[in-house]
Amino acid sequence: MTTLVRGSDTLTRDALTVLQPGFAGTTAPDWLLRRIGEGLSSVGLFGRNIADPEQLAALTARLRAERDDVLVAIDEEGGDVTRLEVKQGSSFPGNYALGSVDDVELTRAVARELGRRLVECGVDLNWAPSADVNSNAENPVIGVRSFGPDPDLVARHTVAYVDGLQGVGVAACTKHFPGHGDTNVDSHDALPRIDVDLATLHARELVPFRAAVAAGTKAVMSAHILLSALDPHRPATLSPQILTGLLRQELGFEGLIVTDGMEMRAVSATYGIERGSVLAIAAGADAICVGGGLCDEDTVLRLRDALVDAVRTGELPEERLADAAARVRALAAWTQAHRARGAGSVPGAAVQEGTAPGADIGLVAARRALKVTRGERPHTPMADAPYVASFTPVANFAVGDETPWGVAAELERLLPGTESGSYGESSVDAVLAAAGERRIVAVVRDAHRHPWMTRALDGLLAARPDTVVVEMGLDEAEPRGALHIATHGAARVCGRAAAEAVVGTGA
Repeated sequence: MTTLVRGSDTLTRDALTVLQPGFAGTTAPDWLLRRIGEGLSSVGLFGRNIADPEQLAALTARLRAERDDVLVAIDEEGGDVTRLEVKQGSSFPGNYALGSVDDVELTRAVARELGRRLVECGVDLNWAPSADVNSNAENPVIGVRSFGPDPDLVARHTVAYVDGLQGVGVAACTKHFPGHGDTNVDSHDALPRIDVDLATLHARELVPFRAAVAAGTKAVMSAHILLSALDPHRPATLSPQILTGLLRQELGFEGLIVTDGMEMRAVSATYGIERGSVLAIAAGADAICVGGGLCDEDTVLRLRDALVDAVRTGELPEERLADAAARVRALAAWTQAHRARGAGSVPGAAVQEGTAPGADIGLVAARRALKVTRGERPHTPMADAPYVASFTPVANFAVGDETPWGVAAELERLLPGTESGSYGESSVDAVLAAAGERRIVAVVRDAHRHPWMTRALDGLLAARPDTVVVEMGLDEAEPRGALHIATHGAARVCGRAAAEAVVGTGA
């Protein structure tokens, strides 16, 4: 057993400091407040913790009443992945929509307004943006969360997003290093593997991360993926070659390295969360994200004790744990300084038309992101209430099935009496029966990945050529229908923009 340089109280405090746990409920449980007092420096928020902005502001104020430098993190990408508006759908389009417009000032303005709202609610670390290059259109977990398939486009919009968030005092956490775009497995379920050479990784996956590091992103999140050219044995989150050798030494990143959720099966199924957490800190990670599915005191204590025991047995160098804790505290100090001087206004920040605080910049962006293709059959704007048939795929775990999507609610607002239904496979006859004489609006999400959706559209268009098709995922399939609308994402504002196009009232 090694001799500890510092006391056990300091060691235990450092172990708590590097954890970023979640919890259940919309108020802070007593155990969480107690552990914050003992050294827990970060808390992760998810949709289950949020009812409305006022409640969230009260929650974060209660956390900081226990300790004013606690980091409050959230997984708020905007677009399909929203926690602030988990029950309503996001007021901001996601990365794919912003990338399709390819206006970096618009991306910066969207991120800035999102950041401003986070600041108002007391949140100061955002596990965003996704800097993954979506080079594999079959990817089940990234998709519209990426700015697109071009590394340079992804790089410039990642930089703009980081600038927008950090300009108002919210630390950006660029993810999922070193790039989750070329996978066909969801790391929530299993370990994805990428078998490309180093030249490809440097020319594609790493381009946006290099740009984000150069732009000063305060944090980077690791991916639970195996890149055989970098480390054929361990996923990136547990790899010293990737976290220390590549990210720290080669890319020169000095900020906070945060793991993706340690409860995800890509790590937990093989290593368990305790062993995985020890290996992650040893590899160079500074903060352990856990709580997407695990959110209790027992988890926090087991991880704390696993880190302490690893130091005492010599498996984890004490200096490495101390360095990780110091980086957490350094980021907390940065966010605390922004709060102290009122980070909502930044001297010299450019304000474009429609981008001032409170402006509906999300809807502006969603409208600009629409791609409308008219079919051979003439389309006339709808004046009568249609029937909306949504063909619903299995929910992306990162998105969840609690967040509404589609165009039915927005069409109902514009055309009262609109009716709707959700459908799976072999449902064309049911749609036609339910629609009756109404015009049909068929809504799909990543139709190119789901052959059954293509068959459903084939059947509908054969029977009803005047059907309008709305694609709310990747815009990969050939446009079809009397009117084809690609929204480049399924956020609420994307649905509103699409509904305006259907009715002919778009701004």
